[in-house]
Amino acid sequence: MRTDEEILAALARAAEGLWYMSESDYPLEPVRLEGPEEPSHERLRELAGKGPDAGVETRSLEEFFRTAAAVRMPPAGAGEPASPGTFHAVIQTLKENLTDLRIYRVGEINIPVYVLGKSPSGNWLGLSTRVVET
Repeated sequence: MRTDEEILAALARAAEGLWYMSESDYPLEPVRLEGPEEPSHERLRELAGKGPDAGVETRSLEEFFRTAAAVRMPPAGAGEPASPGTFHAVIQTLKENLTDLRIYRVGEINIPVYVLGKSPSGNWLGLSTRVVET
């Protein structure tokens, strides 16, 4: 059984250099929420720095990562788009190490996104990013 630290390190390696593309591009960064309870909407709003009226949407892993082309190198780096193998490594790492995978989107327009699942120790781990939808 992997520790939370090992899982977070594996997620960081899998997501290294990848950016989630929307109207603006943001990196995928490891995130950890302590405790066995599914993150409440209030906790997610607090983590996102959003007010109590901000909406919270839940999506599936497949829905969020539907288009592999959504993850690429940042434009400023003039790098090539991430290969599908690299993109699939993120999904594989999430699925191999976490259960109850869910995607939480908090708010509107500039939307913090949390890709979270339960680790063997009972904490919620995953990746965070941001999407911009105007």
